[in-house]
Amino acid sequence: MRILLLCLGLLIGAPLTAQEMTPRAYWPIPLETQVLTVGALYTTGDIVPDPSLPVTGLDSKIATGLLGYLRSMSLFGRSANFILEVPYSNGTSEVEHSELGLVERDYRGLGDIAATVSVNLMGAPAMTKADFSQFRHDPKPVLGASLKVVAPTGEYEDDKVLNVGANRWAAKAELGYIALLAPRWLLELHAGVWLFGDNDDFLGLTKEQNDIYSAQAHLVHRFSPGFWVSVDMTAYKGGRSTLDDVRLDDLQRDSKLGLTAVFPLARGHGLKASWATGSVNDSDESFNIYSISYQRLF
Repeated sequence: MRILLLCLGLLIGAPLTAQEMTPRAYWPIPLETQVLTVGALYTTGDIVPDPSLPVTGLDSKIATGLLGYLRSMSLFGRSANFILEVPYSNGTSEVEHSELGLVERDYRGLGDIAATVSVNLMGAPAMTKADFSQFRHDPKPVLGASLKVVAPTGEYEDDKVLNVGANRWAAKAELGYIALLAPRWLLELHAGVWLFGDNDDFLGLTKEQNDIYSAQAHLVHRFSPGFWVSVDMTAYKGGRSTLDDVRLDDLQRDSKLGLTAVFPLARGHGLKASWATGSVNDSDESFNIYSISYQRLF
């Protein structure tokens, strides 16, 4: 049983954060703008399968609530944002093992809190509302950078394999570029790397993980102020793990495709909806992510 639990721990251990898709992450907004986001995500399917493990299938159903806060600011005269995200998840994952049959785990609780600072290095200085209105009508190419830090604040039981929290620090450094294809069409390209601290209590073992490299592409069409739609894609590779100095053959790799739409409801109010599908490690199984969120601008 312990061997199976270790296998399942590796199976679930690949972070979904590596697969995140964030269209318009580097699009500037006016100074001192604040955005409160209340969202819900539902994930279903074979989220992080590993065909090399003795597991015939994985089925997960995870509901996540998300509270987010964004504040725009000036950083060395450039447009910049600070973002704080607090998730809460409730889910069930099960696998069919050839000898033990169906193995199931329910988990719920506060997830790991994340904070992000992003700054536009080229093409988007800090702007007033009047400056931003002019930029929106005559945008320039934008080059941005960001640093995201995820703290080990989530629920974690050291005698359980599946947990809401990861029990380790993680950070992502990223560059993003916005290219203008036409007056209403944008192409956004992101390249980043995830760095992970050690989980020193993974069923009594220490788990280390190599960096994960990720890339994103977003084709965005702007219909009107506050109303846009994007086709999204991400790919990632890396994250091979070590358990107590034993190297594992668990390299993570694959891609995800999705759609995102944002609609203005009224002045200062918006609705964001997205869908994404993908798989992990080139498996035949797949997962789907559905999300919807309400955004309030101040």
